[in-house]
Amino acid sequence: MDTLSYRTDSVSKEQAEHKWYVVDAENQVVGRLCSHIAAVLRGKNKPSFTPHADTGDYVIVINADKVRFTGDKWAQKEYIDFSLWPGGQKRTPAEAMHEKDPRRVIERAVKGMLPKTKLGRQVFKRMFVYAGTEHPHTAQKPEPLKF
Repeated sequence: MDTLSYRTDSVSKEQAEHKWYVVDAENQVVGRLCSHIAAVLRGKNKPSFTPHADTGDYVIVINADKVRFTGDKWAQKEYIDFSLWPGGQKRTPAEAMHEKDPRRVIERAVKGMLPKTKLGRQVFKRMFVYAGTEHPHTAQKPEPLKF
């Protein structure tokens, strides 16, 4: 056998480097935007991606109040919540959820695209969504992220 090593190195959580990115959601389609955000949160955009380790980056989303849906989704799309009590199912149209809290539309979309495990919950905490253009994370020197 050759002296070449065919072993793939796995990155541990201690070795992972986490960068900060800013995403401007103005005039972006929700589903396409959130799938890119979920990939960056998991670290799938890096060559050192390791499925069982937290190798992703921090993402700051600004202008969440200016996102858009295609077609008639503002009126037709419904978010369903269930309280685990009989008759406890609530349906909220996308337009009503956006009026109440525009950040929730992006948060729910990204959360649905992440793994439903401890790692997924940990990764989700690295996303910060703001309705306006201001955010308090300037000290981290976030880089703009284009899709």
